[in-house]
Amino acid sequence: MMKNYSGGSLLNNGQTPNHIRERNGRKCTSGGGGLLRVSLRGYGFCMGALFVFCFGSLFYQLNGGPPQILLDIRQYLGMRGKYLWSVRMGGRRPYSPKDRLARHLGSCPHTRKANKGDSTFQDDHQSFATRVLTFPSQVVYNRVGKCGSRTVVMLLKLLAERHHFNLVSSEIHNKTRLSKHEQITLMTQITSIPEPFLYTRHVHFLNFTSFKIEQPVYLNIIRDPINRFLSNYFFRRFGDFRGEQYHLKRTPNMKDEERYLDINVCILENYAECSNPRIFYIIPYFCGQHPKCREPGVWALERAKQNVLENYLLVGILEELEDVLLLLERLLPQYFTGALDIYKGPDYMKMGKLTSTVRKYTPTLEALQVLYHRMSYEYEFYNFIRDQFHLMKRKIGLKSQARPPAFTHEFLHELAIGTPEPLEEDEEMDTALEDANSWPIQM
Repeated sequence: MMKNYSGGSLLNNGQTPNHIRERNGRKCTSGGGGLLRVSLRGYGFCMGALFVFCFGSLFYQLNGGPPQILLDIRQYLGMRGKYLWSVRMGGRRPYSPKDRLARHLGSCPHTRKANKGDSTFQDDHQSFATRVLTFPSQVVYNRVGKCGSRTVVMLLKLLAERHHFNLVSSEIHNKTRLSKHEQITLMTQITSIPEPFLYTRHVHFLNFTSFKIEQPVYLNIIRDPINRFLSNYFFRRFGDFRGEQYHLKRTPNMKDEERYLDINVCILENYAECSNPRIFYIIPYFCGQHPKCREPGVWALERAKQNVLENYLLVGILEELEDVLLLLERLLPQYFTGALDIYKGPDYMKMGKLTSTVRKYTPTLEALQVLYHRMSYEYEFYNFIRDQFHLMKRKIGLKSQARPPAFTHEFLHELAIGTPEPLEEDEEMDTALEDANSWPIQM
């Protein structure tokens, strides 16, 4: 065997180590080119995918709203690890339910300087630092009269037994406007209820934050303003399935000329019951306790809108009650899971059919037109709520069936059949309709 005196033997058909190193160097160079070609291909694929993702994200935001809603829903559905919900959970944790609704309406006058001697009420919309709403184990449903709230409360009684939350339903139906002292007392009572709880009462919006009290989550349901007015007008006179004789005993002070007053005469001849401020009814529930909230106008309208955006998890419309319940199941599952199944059950549907207002009829088109224009602020608010509700439905993935937002003859003709009759409840009695300047008390 021949020896290699340089320190190694000849290998691979006489190739020296230098030859081997040179060949290996060529292979490495060739392999590097291959890796470079693969990297460029992958880079092009990644950039293409990124472009598609960005374009799709932009298209989604332009057609459905900000992706933040997905994070909001994720919080409500309990997907945040240590913030998982439990219906038996007693502690309070912060959450931010509707960041998309944190925007302000730039045109509304929110502040009012107190004049000397103005110590009988507190402005319920003072400016405070940005806050975080409480964990949704505190829910307030300040139900609007004749907007299906009795239907929802009956559902809640069944759901409270199923999901083990505390349902407190006030028996006070005729006092929606409170003095400062009464507001503090009611807020203290509400916040002392063991959590999780849902409190419901006919009461105008209470701003807990203005009294340095932790703000609960609000929800509500409203109805087409004319339909709500008609339901109340005939219910006050003739009641429901319990019979007219029962209602005569319930309203003994109502004279026959008032009880049997034709609604067209009431509207066209401008009776107090069929004109402002008596028909300015829905907006004050969302505007608040400030005396100006009961004065029909832009101020009350804009404050009501802002309160909805800042403090309400959901305001639904009665015309789409099944969708309202479906959204509540998704947003507050620890309270409303199964609500739609109960509502659509045969026993519950039968109960609802027995409780509609009796002797109800639709006024003439002329009277409806007059009433509609008197309720212009109410309809602007109703259309605003309907649009917000449909926006929420689209974000959740439900299809909306929009109704005409503007005044038309066809719209008025549909009023008689446009809203299913809910279970009826007592509205504010006449004794609660005192002058706005007489209700506050001195502290």
